[in-house]
Amino acid sequence: MTYRAPIKDMLFVMNELAGLEAVSKLPGFEEATPETAEAVLDEAAKFNEQVVAPLNRAGDLDPSSWKDGVVTTTPGFKDAFRQFGEGGWQGVLHPQEFGGQGLPKLIATACNEMLNSANLSFALCPLLTDGAIEALLTAGTDEQKATFLPKLISGEWTGTMNLTEPQAGSDLAAVRTRAEPQGDGTYKVFGTKIFITYGEHDMAKNIVHLVLARTPTAPRASRASRCSSCRSSWSTPTAAAVSATMCIACRSSTSWASRRAPRQCCSSATMAAPSARWSAKRTVASSTCSS
Repeated sequence: MTYRAPIKDMLFVMNELAGLEAVSKLPGFEEATPETAEAVLDEAAKFNEQVVAPLNRAGDLDPSSWKDGVVTTTPGFKDAFRQFGEGGWQGVLHPQEFGGQGLPKLIATACNEMLNSANLSFALCPLLTDGAIEALLTAGTDEQKATFLPKLISGEWTGTMNLTEPQAGSDLAAVRTRAEPQGDGTYKVFGTKIFITYGEHDMAKNIVHLVLARTPTAPRASRASRCSSCRSSWSTPTAAAVSATMCIACRSSTSWASRRAPRQCCSSATMAAPSARWSAKRTVASSTCSS
């Protein structure tokens, strides 16, 4: 596969449309100058054109395999990921205090576009690791950050996001996995997760699995509905569809359609249209059986 990164176009967007110069004046981004961006993109292009892209076809011909409980990735993937980590590409936008480069996401996005374009199957591993890193940066304790972030950012370890379940694909409100606190700061996790991207491989020494689970005090799941006039969406804690009420986005008295079929309450009856009270901050809906 031949891949050529559109560096000229990327730099035009950064400088003329996205305002990179203004971004470089923000605290912490002083080094993110147009010259720095061009240098980073040039190196990213070389790596993706010369190392990552040639493995795209190899992945089709000799994909990852599983044998005796061990996953072996496409020949060349492991070495390419080693170079990816050593080049600092996992940490382009992550904090310097944990080993990252601390550059703005504007520059990192262009680097990610090159990686995704050169070889998407390879790029999914850094993508999920980025998700784990950002989750830890957002919600992790200082101890967790110190333990996991340096190794994830360096590429020594990779990360996953354990979200999907047999009954919950894109609808994460339906997850059933539960986490029960043990009183010592740890949790016991019960449930089933499937389709975990790069959940097992041979490219890193360790894989950090972040698992989405409900604690005993977690709020009830929400179900999304959509206005038939303006197509705006909102969420309500009930399973019933809302109809004949006012849209809080376009203010029209119109019908609402639930993204899920109405719940069956008995052999043939369905839930009647609920009454609803609207406010700027929350939606409260209740429903009664029509049978």
